[in-house]
Amino acid sequence: MSIDTLQSHYGFTRMPFARDIPPQALHPHPSHREAIARIDWCVSQRQLGVISGEVGAGKTVAVRAALAGLEPSRHQVIYIPDPTITMRGIHTRIVTALGGTPAFFSGVLASQTAALLAGELDERARLPVVVIDEAHLLTNTDLEALRMLTNSDMDTGSHFAMLLIGQPTLRRRLKLAVLSALDQRISTRYTITGMNAGDTTDYIRQHLKFAGRSDPLFSDDAIHAIHLASRGYPRAVNNLAVAALIATYAADKAIVDLAAAQSAITENSE
Repeated sequence: MSIDTLQSHYGFTRMPFARDIPPQALHPHPSHREAIARIDWCVSQRQLGVISGEVGAGKTVAVRAALAGLEPSRHQVIYIPDPTITMRGIHTRIVTALGGTPAFFSGVLASQTAALLAGELDERARLPVVVIDEAHLLTNTDLEALRMLTNSDMDTGSHFAMLLIGQPTLRRRLKLAVLSALDQRISTRYTITGMNAGDTTDYIRQHLKFAGRSDPLFSDDAIHAIHLASRGYPRAVNNLAVAALIATYAADKAIVDLAAAQSAITENSE
């Protein structure tokens, strides 16, 4: 079955529960709002922040929503989705994003990165915002190198903001003695939690409304079953909701009922 078939069957103007929904159309559940507020504060204060959460909790979505609110003329966002490119790769991405030509030697490259980050604010009046996603994949050596990057101004005030986004293992690792110096530099930290039952209901209805259906397409017991199975994590809600829509279409029903939700849950647990 194609997406077009499903979209046409339900009369959607676009598919709900997709990853490309614009930030302003997202349901701002409390944990999502709190994460955005923490990120905003971290950026405005030019600080080092850590946003953590389980897989599918909506970490990247919250960061995307927060960054969408920044003025492009005053901020230079440098997003690094895969930190396994090593510290040299991270330095290279930053230097390239700031218009420089990466130095060949790693030691020189690190100094070049720090200088360009400082220069972006001092010379162009734009605050660099370095965002490292999947930061739990960084090695301890990489994390220490990031600390040295934030330490380049000898505590006189940072010229950039940095966000580390990762799974709960990142938060736990930062408490290790070997990373204590970095942990002390983190001024903003927040863990995104799953939605409660009411928020999951609002979340599903918001996606459906954005797709052109304001009527109760999902029954209350179907939503409740999806909430319990997903633990309120948005990505799991999305996956189960789409699977339930497919099951409803296959059963030639008009409403996503408990049977369709249970079918989706069974399918996704296999």
